[in-house]
Parts: sequence; C-alpha cells; structure tokens
Amino acid sequence: MRTRDKNRPTAEWIASLRQRFPCETTVDRVLTRKLQRRAGPPFKQMPLETLVNGVQELLTAELKDLFEIANPRWLVGGASKIHMAFELTWSLAGVGRTTRSMVLRMEPAESTAETSRLREFQIIKAFDGVVPVPNVYWVDDEGKYFPYPALICGFIKGVTKPTDLPPDLSAGFGTNFGPVLRPILGAQFVDCLAKIHTLNWRKPDLSTMDVPQPGIQAVEWQLNWWERVYEEDVREDIPLMRLAMAWLRENMPPVDRVSVIHADYRTGNFLYTEHDNKISAILDWELGHMGDRHEDLAYTAMHLFGHHIDDGKTFLVGGFMPEKEFFALYEKLSGLSVNPKTLDYYNVLGLYKLITIALATMCRIASCGKTHHDILMTWLIGVSYPMLDLLRNRIDEVM
Repeated sequence: MRTRDKNRPTAEWIASLRQRFPCETTVDRVLTRKLQRRAGPPFKQMPLETLVNGVQELLTAELKDLFEIANPRWLVGGASKIHMAFELTWSLAGVGRTTRSMVLRMEPAESTAETSRLREFQIIKAFDGVVPVPNVYWVDDEGKYFPYPALICGFIKGVTKPTDLPPDLSAGFGTNFGPVLRPILGAQFVDCLAKIHTLNWRKPDLSTMDVPQPGIQAVEWQLNWWERVYEEDVREDIPLMRLAMAWLRENMPPVDRVSVIHADYRTGNFLYTEHDNKISAILDWELGHMGDRHEDLAYTAMHLFGHHIDDGKTFLVGGFMPEKEFFALYEKLSGLSVNPKTLDYYNVLGLYKLITIALATMCRIASCGKTHHDILMTWLIGVSYPMLDLLRNRIDEVM
C-alpha cells in the first residue's frame, strides 16, 4: 500500500477530509487553504521593508488622508504568528490627527494553528469595552497586501509575567506571580473570563462564526476540527489519540448555553502593567468560536498552566488560586454554573487539542520549513509526551 504524501496533498484527499469532518464554514475554509498551499514554497524570512510596503498599500486603499509610517521593528514573542511594530500618524475619526503605536500580526507560510485573521479581528472588536483588548483597525484576510493574511491592531503596553523573573521559553506555563500579586491579578483574570462567557454575542458583527444548533452540534464541530487537523498533520499514528477521540464522540455533553469561547485563555495570553498591576489586554483570540463555557474553564484550569504552592499539595489555577476558589469565583461573577463532569470531558478534549498542535502540526511545519519558529517548534514538540501521559491518566479516570 502506498503511503500518502501529506506534504503534497491531492484534491481528492482534501475533499475526503472535508466530507469526513464537517466544520464551521470559516474553519473549513482556512484548513482547506492550508492544505492547498502546503506543497508551495517554505517560509522565507522577509525584510521589514516588505511588510512596511504592505502596510503602505493597505492604508492607501483604506484611508483618504495622508499618513506616515515610522520606526518599523520586529516584535518577539508568540509561537504562531509574525509581529511587526510601528508608529502610524493619520487622521483618526473622532480624534483628528494623531500618532499611535501599531502592531502588524501576520501568518507564516503555515501556522501552529491555522485560523482566520478576519474572525480574530471580529472577536477582538466585539469585546472592545467589555474586557481589555487591543484596538483593531484593518484586516487583510486573503493576503492581498501582505505575503500572508494579516491584521493591524494597536500596541498595548504590559508584560506577561513579573520582570524580575528570569527569561525562559515557558510561554506562560507555570508562571509564579508570588503571594502578593496572585490575588490582585487572579480576581481580574476570572472576571474577564466571566465577561467573555456572558457577552450577548448576537449584537456585534461575528459573521465569521457559525451559530450551533441546541444540543451537541457545537461539541461535534470542535471534535471534527481537531480530528481533521490531526489527520492532516500527524506523521506517526498514536493509538491513544484514537481511543481519546472515540471516547469524546461517545460522550458529547449537550451545551446548556452557547457562549463565545476564547479557546486559549491562560497565563501567558494576557498583559498587565506593573505600575498598577492591572490587566491591560487579553491576547490570542485566534481560536475563538461559539461553544460551551466549560471548554475554557477546563483548559484554563489545566495543570500545564498553573503550579503548586510551597506545600506541594495545593494546585493554583493559572498560578493564581486553588481550583475550588477559582470555580466559585467564576460562578459568582458570571452567574453561570460549573458542572464537574462536563469539566472532565473538556479536559480530555483540551489535551487532545494540545497534543495535536504539538506532536502533529508543530512537527510537520518545522520539518517542512513552513514557520519562522522552526527551532522553537522542535523544542515544544517534546512537551507532547508528558501531555500524552496526562491524557492516558485522564482516560483511565473517566472510563
């Protein structure tokens, strides 16, 4: 039997995946686009001038008045997207002539999470004034002006962890904020999550999101999304992942209330300002979708993103507070209940998703030279093996 070449996917294979794993319209579009361009050239580092020229062309098309671009520079941080900062002077509606710091957020040739820049743009805009988010200004969802799809948002000051901690590659895994900062940031962290889940999503423009029917459709869309990514990217099949997905499909819990789900809500994905210890921005909305609030809650409470305090017995969610306190505060602030059994389900799904990203997608895009972070991807692949052990333990417990 001839082995399938996933690096050069055929139109027939792409069509079969789309039929096997029906997803939301936007998710299907970006995953299909990913495979259609996979056989193309690898990622090539571009000069800043290329991105500046793209900004120039985009703004020429969007703005009627003169504008000035100054001080373009690369931004480090983040594993999935390319970032360039710059200053923009232009006539802002309701403000007049102004200068503001901006960030261009652009995909590489293939990302750790293939997503829609337009959806990300819409979600961030929907939460403006609800939780701290950057201002979003323009989006190039098809890569008309840039080498790859991109959006432009405002630059937000802040840090992801105390600056007196040593630098590392943890990306928010197990950050220790210390006993003084924990309750201050922790309360804001839970409050923002409660506000995300209680947003009236019918008011803003979220046209890139399909609204699921009552019942299990939202859950099934998530299973189809991530099993499809696993099939597209994995090099060597893992029986445990097949067992986990079979269990997930057999035990889909009905969604009692549809909410906007951040889908990567954790320490490392928010900024705070150290002079007043206030959260200044919730970041990385690219995986957002409609679904069950328990998906975010289970993901946020994963032991990967928190740590134990000095007694070695008490686990702190996100490095902030014990699980019981975390869920009680969420229920108080949101007015929504937390079902422990549903949390168990989404804990398994969260592990499946993270393992798919690390062991399947990161491995493939690094080996194919499709990302600007090939060395980091290779390092992060190693995280998948402890996660597989966590998944095995969770399957044992739930079964």
